[in-house]
Amino acid sequence: MILAGEQRTGNADQPWLVFLHGFSGDRHEWQQVGARFDACPRLYLDLPGHGDSAHITVNDFHAVSTLLNATLVSYNILNYWLVGYSLGGRIALYHACQRPDGLRGLIVEGAHPGLSNAQQRASRRTADVRWAARFRDEPLEAVFADWYQQPVFAHLTDEQRQQLVALRSRNNGATLAAMLQATSLGEQPDLRVALAEYPDPFYFIYGEQDDKFRFIASELAAIRHKIPHAGHNAHRENPGAVVERLAQILRLPIKDTL
Repeated sequence: MILAGEQRTGNADQPWLVFLHGFSGDRHEWQQVGARFDACPRLYLDLPGHGDSAHITVNDFHAVSTLLNATLVSYNILNYWLVGYSLGGRIALYHACQRPDGLRGLIVEGAHPGLSNAQQRASRRTADVRWAARFRDEPLEAVFADWYQQPVFAHLTDEQRQQLVALRSRNNGATLAAMLQATSLGEQPDLRVALAEYPDPFYFIYGEQDDKFRFIASELAAIRHKIPHAGHNAHRENPGAVVERLAQILRLPIKDTL
């Protein structure tokens, strides 16, 4: 079994850019940004429970990482960077800590490295069980209306919230619930020590209005990039600035049109 995805061609001598979306997103989430790097071959994936991978269920981060490995092998991807946002970033962090062959570097946006004590993990696990029950049992419009009231989204305008609620409500509530519980922050190991020993380039992107992840970034042994005029979802809120940072990191030319 492999994850659904879309690939774009590029120069054979360039590493692949493998993009992982956030919770309730899909493979289209990064395509506006990724299209600016047409020199590189690119792969945009649907994570389990999402998009055309909605039928795929997993039990934990190890299972997602195993699926990601199998998917990369199926595309003959042997030289790549991982670019992940939020949930996709957490999966990228976990995958990188397994030291897979072929991974050349790691770029994450607004991604948590894991909670540092058992009490925090238990509390988060309980909260995510409640959210999962709502995703299974209630209309998605109502659930996402509350989801985007969480503190990490406090910077959003009412219009931005309404747009996101409409977009995310196209999902399947039951498969989202299963993925939410399988990859809850309460189930994720604390990756800080492993990331401190990670030998390859590691970059962390965060929006200037995202106070939570600005602090988290400061705790990690990563090169940090602040995105102006953006909050938690920086590549959606200021894609041009994220393109510029990625071009700087990857030392790539930028295609003229966004």
